[in-house]
Amino acid sequence: MTSLAGAKNAAVPAPPVAAKKSVVDTYHGVKVDDPYQWLEKKIDDPEVGKWVQGQTAHMRATLDKLPSRDAIRTRLTALLGHESPAHFALVQKGGTLFALKFQPPRQQFMLVVLPSVEDVSSARVLLDPAELDPSNHTAIDFFVPSPDGKKVAVSLSKDGTESGDVTVYDVATGKPLPGEVVPRVNGGTAGGSLTWNADGTGFFYTRYPRGEERPAADRDFFQQVYFHELGTPTDKDTYELGKDAPRIANYQLETSEEGTHVFALLGNGDGGEYALYLRGSQGTWTQLSKFEDKVVEASFGKDGALYLLSRKDAPRGKVLRLPLATPSLDKATVLLPEGQAAITGFRPTASRLYVNEQLGGPSQLRMVGLDGKDLGLVPTPPVSSVGGVVPLGGDDVILFNSSYTESATAYRYGAKAGTLTKTALGRTLPVDTSNLQVERVMCTSKDGTQVPLNILHAKGLKLNGNNPTLLTGYGGFGASISPGFSPLNSFFIEQGGVVAIANLRGGSEFGEEWHAKGSLTQKQNVFDDFHACARLLVDKKYTRPQRLAIQGGSNGGLLMGAALTQHPELYRTVLAHVGIYDMLRVELTPNGQFNTTEYGTVKDPAQFQAMYAYSPYHQVKDGVKYPSVLFTSGENDPRVDPFHSRKMVARLQAATGSKRPVLLRTNNMGHGMGTPLTEAIEEEVDVYAFLFHELGMKYQPVTGKVNVPAPK
Repeated sequence: MTSLAGAKNAAVPAPPVAAKKSVVDTYHGVKVDDPYQWLEKKIDDPEVGKWVQGQTAHMRATLDKLPSRDAIRTRLTALLGHESPAHFALVQKGGTLFALKFQPPRQQFMLVVLPSVEDVSSARVLLDPAELDPSNHTAIDFFVPSPDGKKVAVSLSKDGTESGDVTVYDVATGKPLPGEVVPRVNGGTAGGSLTWNADGTGFFYTRYPRGEERPAADRDFFQQVYFHELGTPTDKDTYELGKDAPRIANYQLETSEEGTHVFALLGNGDGGEYALYLRGSQGTWTQLSKFEDKVVEASFGKDGALYLLSRKDAPRGKVLRLPLATPSLDKATVLLPEGQAAITGFRPTASRLYVNEQLGGPSQLRMVGLDGKDLGLVPTPPVSSVGGVVPLGGDDVILFNSSYTESATAYRYGAKAGTLTKTALGRTLPVDTSNLQVERVMCTSKDGTQVPLNILHAKGLKLNGNNPTLLTGYGGFGASISPGFSPLNSFFIEQGGVVAIANLRGGSEFGEEWHAKGSLTQKQNVFDDFHACARLLVDKKYTRPQRLAIQGGSNGGLLMGAALTQHPELYRTVLAHVGIYDMLRVELTPNGQFNTTEYGTVKDPAQFQAMYAYSPYHQVKDGVKYPSVLFTSGENDPRVDPFHSRKMVARLQAATGSKRPVLLRTNNMGHGMGTPLTEAIEEEVDVYAFLFHELGMKYQPVTGKVNVPAPK
């Protein structure tokens, strides 16, 4: 197998050597060298800018000469640019159905109004970001229609920053209401939320500090809830809630069906702690739950009650019913007790609740009467994902279902007849997946925990230890990795590859205990789980280390850094996207402070020791033969500062004892949200050209809607 150094025999400029500058930080008596701390400065710093420019030149010269780039681009454009429309985030208000629509070659999601779920061809575009910004760098963060469906509030942000201002649009004309722009509602740290009042004359919203209200270092924090009345200047908006909240507070807002009540679910950073507040009909706020009460989700019913998802003494979750007439948590009763499946959410309708349940990755939808009676399961396929439940009136709903072989499709569930009917809101597949096989196996982690691994490949695969294999994982923030169709997975498999997707601790595939066992001082469990999955792929002869690649992004990028530093001999190449690599200084960034409730803080001695022990940047060892790595980052990323990738690249390039490349690919967008389609495709061309070359895969051109091939 060749290395990139020999590709096409063309000269490639060497990457610039990062200067080592003596910096020593001390934590609880432990001295920590940080020679590349200067790379934490912004890209406009001359020294940092010059270094990044040199890395980019090295990366471009290396990747541009790889074989089959044009053919790979053609195929990825056909797959990712598949023109069958996709619809997401459905909401029905005032009899009007709203959705986000993605239809290549359009570069961004559009906001559309649908006449019905059976008539997508007549969808009317209410807002196309491309008409506001021909550069295609403006994106919709979220939208919220008014109760009568006549107005819609839309958060828009630019360049991947997620820093969104809200504009109010008239639904009939598609034109913005004059003067109705509310700034700094959404952000990449605390997110953003909005909910209308009963008559649609105004809305409650999340407000970040404006102007000189706080020092510059505090302006991505201290989110509060305000109310905006239409037709009045936004500087006259009234304060509602949040002055006494934590610095890293974030909110989810919702209004009751009749408009008399509003709740605010306050999140304490990103670690899964919440407190619930209720605004009554008299306009006063009451705290219903504290962090220790472990109420993690709420939704208003249509029966004068507030329904709560609680994990108090129930790590897999239980559902409570709280009458609004007696708004005190001690008046709540258990509607659905904890069961074997992990409850991840629910949606009330007229006389029942639709409850999402996690089964270790796959999910199902349970129905429960408002009297607590179990009404059974909605008949969705096994090893699939179900969610996005949209009430249609009565107990009928729309739901989305997807699997590894089927794209997300909207179904209508008729409660009375118990029938599930496919609607027109389904995206056709760009490939034929009938020859795709999905295996679900269990891997034994270091402490004996059984960890699910989903293995996707063409039928008839030979277990000869020679199949190019791509293993992915995430393992954090309680995020469950559920089955879903990926055109990129199909692309790799149609070239003879195997894709493996791990359900690691740190997610909530098995409830809060599964999450907790992969967070704070127990984060190492996530990396041990991933290692067990990689070992199984080798031991069972799906592949061998020389043909095993791994990929992850964000928290999954941290996973990549830990995997390559802890077990460098096990992987041939690593694809690490927008990841966190310096665990000791991550909390000095805005979103890093929100992450402390998930990862921990260096201020706590035990948490410092745990993070230092796995922090990828600090665990790179001189002379170790590391695998090849492609790091990607975004200069406008509000969630993970690009300095993490810079420092990790500098450290690895200086330390590695192998001749395998360590590349940095940076762009002028953010964490991935809002990236235009063509720019996303170009990044994937680089990623897969690099991956194919490193794994010794020769790209085989395909055209049209091809079947995943059977092995030769």
